[in-house]
Amino acid sequence: MSAITLFRPVGPKELALIRESEWRRFPPRLPEQPIFYPVLNEFYATQIARDWNAKESGSGFVTRFEIDAVFAQRYPVQTVGSSAHQELWVPAEELEEFNRHILGPIQVIAEFHST
Repeated sequence: MSAITLFRPVGPKELALIRESEWRRFPPRLPEQPIFYPVLNEFYATQIARDWNAKESGSGFVTRFEIDAVFAQRYPVQTVGSSAHQELWVPAEELEEFNRHILGPIQVIAEFHST
């Protein structure tokens, strides 16, 4: 099975829920969050975790995970700014199925704290 590596910037509340899942799942979206958006590169994830999550909630984290590449193809790449700002848009109602296709644990690879 081939895999692709994705990244997800998260705040402390989402990270706590990921930890509770034993690093296997992303938590359900809130009602005002219709899309789950993992990003395609560490640079973009770092920007969000450092510049948005840390400022909004005091800390931000970059997570990295692998997912079945064939499954991931169902979500076209969305560019939301420069060519470095690429993400997949997973409808909230499909997140559980998305989680079932994660290969291995979700890892924290960077953290940022507001000063």
